[in-house]
Amino acid sequence: MTRALYSIVMWLLQPLVRAKLRHRARAEPGYGECVEERFGRYTKLTVSPTAQAGREQDFVWVHAVSLGETRAAEVLIAQLRMLLPGMRLLLTHGTATGRAQGRSLLQEGDVQVWQPWDTPSAVQRFLAHFQPRVGLLVETEVWPNMVAACAKDHLPLCLVNARMSEKSLKQALRLAWLSGPAYAGLRAVWAQTADDAKRLTQLGASVSGVTGNFKFDATPDPLQSAQGQAWRAALEKPVVMFASSREGEEADLLQILKQFRPLVPVEYDSNAINNVANGVQWLIVPRHPQRFDAVVQLCAEHGFSVSRRSAWNGAPKPADIWVGDSLGEMALYYALSDVALLGGSFAPLGGQNLIEAAACGCPVVMGPHTFNFAQAAEVAVAAGAAFAQVDLAQAVDRAMALVRSPADLQQAVSAAKDLSQAHRGAAQRTARAVCDLLKAPTGC
Repeated sequence: MTRALYSIVMWLLQPLVRAKLRHRARAEPGYGECVEERFGRYTKLTVSPTAQAGREQDFVWVHAVSLGETRAAEVLIAQLRMLLPGMRLLLTHGTATGRAQGRSLLQEGDVQVWQPWDTPSAVQRFLAHFQPRVGLLVETEVWPNMVAACAKDHLPLCLVNARMSEKSLKQALRLAWLSGPAYAGLRAVWAQTADDAKRLTQLGASVSGVTGNFKFDATPDPLQSAQGQAWRAALEKPVVMFASSREGEEADLLQILKQFRPLVPVEYDSNAINNVANGVQWLIVPRHPQRFDAVVQLCAEHGFSVSRRSAWNGAPKPADIWVGDSLGEMALYYALSDVALLGGSFAPLGGQNLIEAAACGCPVVMGPHTFNFAQAAEVAVAAGAAFAQVDLAQAVDRAMALVRSPADLQQAVSAAKDLSQAHRGAAQRTARAVCDLLKAPTGC
């Protein structure tokens, strides 16, 4: 099988892609925005930079597929702007949450569009329209036709902050006829860890170096952190958060929490709250915004009262369980919490980013499935900033043990802050490597 056959399949899938976008837009309207961009068709608002004078005005293209990658890209973009004065950012995404987060990164002259569907025609229209100077794919997104088209146009296409889990490697190797040429066609790859570099090399990638993880460089929003800390200071009981929870995990948590409910119902008011787990305030922050309503309903079905972040209007409202139904406020939630359970790690989903929690000084308790962030998880456990448990029930016990022991909790908080500080600098190292690749004369 060849890339030509792959291209035919991708072309035939376009009607299904459009149908899927219409379906997702019902829950997340962002998926209904600018759909034609996904097929390499652009409006007058997205003007090619060819009329601009000087190479310094050409687009630096950064692709951040979803929310996590966009947050990681933020620190790299900041470093690139310092090293490449006058650069124009071309920012692409694949998900609505990534696009929403990315809007805050744009400056005058920058452009934000959807990543084109990987057909030869859509890719060619994208490259011809924007003519970027370099392409930087954040973490994982490698599309065969895009790689081939960039190589043909002599456009340096690089994979930055690159990661490759053992599971992803096995999947890619099963399609080696397709993935091998794609990874081998990248101009440069800068990996997060030595293990990532080894696995990427197995796929044929030319790994240029191990630069670390951008996410350690991210600074929590100071206003959000201050607000979260103020709310926490006003509470008489500790807060445990289920961070970036996934479908199925919330139901398991609620079933566990039922064990702690009092036999006699308690009236709800500001002075008498039903303390679900021995005096612990529980906060659930679902990973996907389209599930906010479903999680609220699930809590109610299990007999718990719920207060949603969107209804707080200045301060959290008393309830058994708080639901964080907002985007872009993880710094607030971590600052509000004493300990966090790591979503996606109690089902075989690979876990979520624990680095942001460390930056906020919030210790993490995680399950056995952390393959998406294996190295970060290992380092965090070794440092005492995270605790690995075999299942969710034990994780709940461990979290409650931590909040009941001020000395142990403070030690974990300090370890989390130290961990974050010790691993900074990846974005700067990568930005300088990009400058070296471009041989940019100014600022580099």
